[in-house]
Order: sequence, then C-alpha cells, then structure tokens
Amino acid sequence: MDPDFLNAFTQPSTLDRFLTEDVIAKGEKRKLIKPTSSNNPKLEELKLFLTEWINRTLKEEHIVVKSLEEDLYDGLVLHHLLENLGSLQLDVEKIALTEKKQRKKLSVILEVVAKCLQLEESQLKWSVESILTKDLLSTLHLLVAIAKHFEPTLALPPNVQVETITIESISGGLKTSNAVEYITENKENIEAQSKDDAFDELFSCDPDKLDAVKKALLEFVDQHVGKLGLNVKDIESQFSDGVVLLLLIGQLEGYFLNLRNFFLTPVSTMEMLHNVNLALELLAEGGLLNFPVDSEDIVNGDTKAIMRVLYCLYSKYRTKEA
Repeated sequence: MDPDFLNAFTQPSTLDRFLTEDVIAKGEKRKLIKPTSSNNPKLEELKLFLTEWINRTLKEEHIVVKSLEEDLYDGLVLHHLLENLGSLQLDVEKIALTEKKQRKKLSVILEVVAKCLQLEESQLKWSVESILTKDLLSTLHLLVAIAKHFEPTLALPPNVQVETITIESISGGLKTSNAVEYITENKENIEAQSKDDAFDELFSCDPDKLDAVKKALLEFVDQHVGKLGLNVKDIESQFSDGVVLLLLIGQLEGYFLNLRNFFLTPVSTMEMLHNVNLALELLAEGGLLNFPVDSEDIVNGDTKAIMRVLYCLYSKYRTKEA
C-alpha cells in the first residue's frame, strides 16, 4: 500500500473505514480533504460563512444548520435553499427518510442545479454519492456554486484552499495522489485582472444574472436612502446627478454633507459633474474606490460604471449587516 495513504490519514476512524470497508469500488476514484487541512482557519471561516448564510436565508422557515456535512446530505436543506433562492419548484418530496428516497431526491436537486448553472457532467465537483456520504469537499463546492449563481454579490471568503488526497482502487491495492485545490477563487488571480473584466463578464452573462445584481444593489440603496424619504428604483436615471450617491455615502460613512458643498437639485451637466466628482472623492478618501472612474460616465447614465461604484459600498456594508 502507498505509504502516503497511511501518513495522510492519521485519524484512526477515517483510516479504518477505508481499510476495513469496501468503500471504493475497483476503478473508482475518491477525493478527500487531508486531515492536515481540516483545521485550516480559512476553511473554518468558509464553513461558518456558508452555515450562517444558509441559516439567514432559511430563517423564516425555521431551519437551522449546525453542520454542513451532517445537515445537508439528505437533500432537505438543499431543497428549501433552492426554492428560496431561485423560486424553484422541485418535483420531489421534501422529507426523504430512506436512503433510496434520499438518493432520488438528491438526483433531482443536483440535476436542477446543473441545469441552472449550465454545467456539463464533467464540470461538476460533486455527485449524488458524494453528498449522500457527507463528503465535505463536494458539499462545499456545491454550496459555493449555488451561492455564486443565485447571490453573485455575496462576499464569499476568498483564497480558501485545501490539501486533498485522491484515492483510486486498482488491482494492486490503493493508489493515491496529492494536490492543492481551491474551493473559492484565488484572490491574487482576481486582483491580477482589472475590475473592468469582472463587470464586463457580468454584462456578457445571462440577463437574469445581471438583473439579479441590479436588484440587489437597488434594494441595498433603497434600504438606506429610504430613511431620508427617497425611493430608488432605477440605476440609469437616479444616480446620474450624483445626489442619491452623495446621500448614500453620507448615510453609510456617517458624513455630514453641507448643502453648500453640492447641488441638491442640479439643473446643468456642470452641477451634476460637481456632485459626482465630490462623491468619487469621498469614496477614494475612505479607501473604498481604488480604480479609475470617469465621472462623465456616471452623469451619462452608464449602467456599468454606476454599478461598479455602488458595489464598492455594497461589498463593505452588506457584509457588515450580514
């Protein structure tokens, strides 16, 4: 037997399961997180983040998840999560008590997920079997994919990577190989790309995804400026004069904006540019804006430019509120 297999699994219960049970059929491969990564702080942060996100999402349904592996394997939580996030009606019983029914339920759920995410079978990092057997790596990949699709603005912890061991059953015994696998995106790679790339990609995606981001940003803005009696419903028109943007920054950053410093009811392009430039300066001074923005794009109602600016505030304060 490969000695690395023994070295990797120092926990007797895990090792014994592979040695005494026929858990890997001949020719089958199984990828697992090494025990050396099980106490990785970043991994624990992601697990806690996803647990809290699920509980927050399903709060009204009185569903409480304590363990991602133990509470998601039967499909019940995933069923509720998809119905809540995507308004999807799944043609399967919500409660499945037997393994046969759980397997059938997971099959339906994962088929819907693959269809929503437009993924081929070869692209999937999870399976009915892996979720049913409480495989943490597969469960995390599945939840991250669901979160990114249905809540694209969710600030998932970046750079979460784990050491994995792939075990393959061959005629001579068990063959293993080691690797490092990212569960969430590598921030260094993301930062190497311009912010334009990220938003350009969003605008080239399915219109429903773009609309979901717009809706999230508008709800965020309306939640805060609504306290001032304002009702914000349109990104293209209601931010071009800079007034709503300035009031939003004031609400979130705790600024007292003297009315003599900006135009509350701008009547010319020059006055609108003044407001927008002031807003961009405040964002830059607060460390929220670290990429160039053309104020004329905002005044001209450029949706992409406005959304980039709004996301700077959203990404900081939405995480705090959560």
